[in-house]
Amino acid sequence: MEKSRNTSISKFLSKYLRHEPEKLGLQLDVGGWVKVDDLLRACAQHNFAIGRDELEQVVATNVKQRFSFDLTGTLIRANQGHSVDVDLQLEPLQPPDLLYHGTAEKNVEAIMHSGLQKMSRHHVHLSSERSTAKTVGQRHGKPVVFSVDAGSMHQAGYIFYCSANNVWLVDCVPPEYLQRNDN
Repeated sequence: MEKSRNTSISKFLSKYLRHEPEKLGLQLDVGGWVKVDDLLRACAQHNFAIGRDELEQVVATNVKQRFSFDLTGTLIRANQGHSVDVDLQLEPLQPPDLLYHGTAEKNVEAIMHSGLQKMSRHHVHLSSERSTAKTVGQRHGKPVVFSVDAGSMHQAGYIFYCSANNVWLVDCVPPEYLQRNDN
């Protein structure tokens, strides 16, 4: 499959499995799951036909591992990043002492004042690698990476989760746990 087709499918899936499943006539089950057959049928009915082989390739090759199949291969979901109400059934985990968040330079002042807020998403997204956070920050301008003192946050009672694609999730990060990391 061509890279542009792979990207188009990934963006389509992100939109409808994370933000607007109802616009395809889909309803996410507990865990954010939807039947693969229902998804493929809905895509075709909305003039964006996807073959099962294409879907499998997108799930397998997506750099950010945004999607996953259940063990039977009959259900699919977005691993995190939802703006619709969904319980991904993630278990609380102790995070590494240090995590990272990437953003654009234009957001730094607000973040330093208010911390990291989940905005329209269910959680703030953090990574265990600085390089990943920098890549995320580059999407919207000059990147800035913040170090997050996740160990201290956890000790203070903040609850962390880790998605199937190793994105760390938390409700918010107050400014006192943040440090700008320009190295």
